[in-house]
Amino acid sequence: MVISVLVEINIDKVFDYNVPENLRESICLGKRVLVPFGKQTLEGFIINIKDESDYDLKDIIEVIDSEVILNKELLELGKEISKNNICNLTSVYQSMLPVGYKASNKRKVSIRTKNYIRLINDDVVEFISTSRSEKQKEIVSYLLKNKSSLTTKFDNASINALIKKGIIEKYSEEYYRLNDNNEVEDLVKLNPSQIEAYNQINNSDKDVILLNGITGSGKTEIYMHLIKDTIDKGKEAILLVPEISLTPQIINRFKKHFNKIAVLHSGLSQGEKYDEYRKILNKEVNIVIGARSAIFAPLNNLGIIIIDEEHSDSYKQDHNPRYNAIDVAILRGKTHNCKVILGSATPTIEDYARAKKGYYELVKLDKRAKDASLPLVNIVDMTKEVRKGNKIFSEELLLSIEDRLNKNEQVMLLLNKRGYSNYLMCSNCGEVTKCPNCDITLTYHKTSDMNRCHYCGYADNNKKVCSKCGGPLNNVGLGTEKVEEEINKLFPTAKVLRMDIDTTSNKGSHNKIIDKFMNHEADILVGTQMISKGLDFPLVTLVGVINADTILNLPDFRSSEKTYDLISQVSGRAGRSNLKGKVVIQTYNKDNYAIKLTSSNNYEDFYNEEIAIRKKLYYPPYSFIALIKVGGKDFNNTLKEANKIGDYLRSNIDKEIVLGPSVGSLSRINNIYYFEIIIKYRDKENIIKLLNDVRNITITNSKINVQFDINPNAF
Repeated sequence: MVISVLVEINIDKVFDYNVPENLRESICLGKRVLVPFGKQTLEGFIINIKDESDYDLKDIIEVIDSEVILNKELLELGKEISKNNICNLTSVYQSMLPVGYKASNKRKVSIRTKNYIRLINDDVVEFISTSRSEKQKEIVSYLLKNKSSLTTKFDNASINALIKKGIIEKYSEEYYRLNDNNEVEDLVKLNPSQIEAYNQINNSDKDVILLNGITGSGKTEIYMHLIKDTIDKGKEAILLVPEISLTPQIINRFKKHFNKIAVLHSGLSQGEKYDEYRKILNKEVNIVIGARSAIFAPLNNLGIIIIDEEHSDSYKQDHNPRYNAIDVAILRGKTHNCKVILGSATPTIEDYARAKKGYYELVKLDKRAKDASLPLVNIVDMTKEVRKGNKIFSEELLLSIEDRLNKNEQVMLLLNKRGYSNYLMCSNCGEVTKCPNCDITLTYHKTSDMNRCHYCGYADNNKKVCSKCGGPLNNVGLGTEKVEEEINKLFPTAKVLRMDIDTTSNKGSHNKIIDKFMNHEADILVGTQMISKGLDFPLVTLVGVINADTILNLPDFRSSEKTYDLISQVSGRAGRSNLKGKVVIQTYNKDNYAIKLTSSNNYEDFYNEEIAIRKKLYYPPYSFIALIKVGGKDFNNTLKEANKIGDYLRSNIDKEIVLGPSVGSLSRINNIYYFEIIIKYRDKENIIKLLNDVRNITITNSKINVQFDINPNAF
């Protein structure tokens, strides 16, 4: 027997190995094996099995897995993702697995077990009547009634004595780090609007359904009913959510109604991820809930895939392999002949265009559940407020916060900038503190009194004077730390929580903050975009957007769309129960359509404005975008290689548009210089083939790193 193994090296090359007689029974596609490779010993995935080879082959050393960890579907899916995203197949397979199953994982994750004892034979009446040991009789009598016991319930000496006498035996059982045995309740009945949407989804003959429901319209209830239908048919479901912060709330909601759930997201420990994956492999669950990588859950009988908040950037991985979970979901949907549901109040322009053209089924939910009304939205012109001396909070926002606190209601404040200030600037010479490794200013974090780079991780102690002229340094700009500090000064009796990357880096921290706010242990929650979607707090009646322009001013063709999404989503956190909600949006661009249209909550009007601009500029959905980033430590050498790739593309492309190479939004990150080439194209198949040729033919300089990003979130 000969197997083809994809080993853990950075090239897509398969190597054949002989399988010794004693290991042949355990060989299956999708298992990992340990193989000799030169002077090394490496792990790899079995991707082919054949009878013989024309060459003299080395023997494999060991079969690592007792079960198949990458089934045939995932093996083929990996090849498709590798081709479509111009990346190594090994990196795709690695991204499909939790750390405990990855090839090259140095830290082995253990299976947890508990030790039990049980009777070898129930015929122990004579022993009980004749034994002189009361402790041994107690154990035997207990086992007659209960069949088994944890060894910790009795003393080891008595247990060992009974084992020697051949009366009892020890055995072990695996247990999971996360294991909930809960009583389930019936699902909540759908209201008329939800029933109409639910029926339209069920009756659709389309493979992909876009559920465009306003915030608070009850999309999750529809998801639950669709998943119950799927389980009743003996099939399985995947539900993706965009943020780790959303998983605790949505998991708790699902666990009220379902009890065979596995959870997969990066907030779990390595051991917890390993256990959850084992539950799936052992067919102990029929629902998988998680963030992006949960789309690779090894379910064999998928009946539905649901992607909540489908507009979120987090479904696109920002490092190799740069796959989009939505694209993967559609591929898996075709394989399993199941529907893919994309849910959002603010769908991507591309997906809404596909739905409008009839490629996807468009299902709308225009009313909030439980007859809750949409919040009142006020846009505040901060240019006028600054003249009054109000640099951070407008008068209207402060009065609204005071009013809500007096009513014992809750407030959420959004600022999509973490840290204390954006940067430090010398008041004498204008010098700003910059990262020594990147072309970016350092962000000041007051909690740690450090200046930090949010790109390479560089940090240094905060300096009080300018390194150039010795002048005083002033804080410029605004971050969530500063907002939290100012709110504590203005409302000293209010309890304030902050939710951003800095406060949620520890395991379980997301959950703790959400639970505290849900239990009204805090009055005000300050946060970045992680508080903007999916969270449901009945007492939140006021949402304040501190600066609506943070994304709007970025050099990105999607900046208006992202601004509208963010404001609309966070606005939807207000007034979700029977209490009236209000939203105060502070901006310096009050006439910008992306901001102005959030006040009317009219996605259709925003779409019409945005799609007209996209058409003029030949941006998606009127074209596809491919981004090639060429990086290297030497500026001139990197530019030379980038020009070489650009020339190759232009000489092999007739009608498509090739832009660059040019310096990107950041020319240097972690001492690597980057140049970008952008391709706008319509012929997807030919461009993918061409980019794979670029990868295989033109990249010959080992000092240059070339990255491919198909339909990137940003340039």
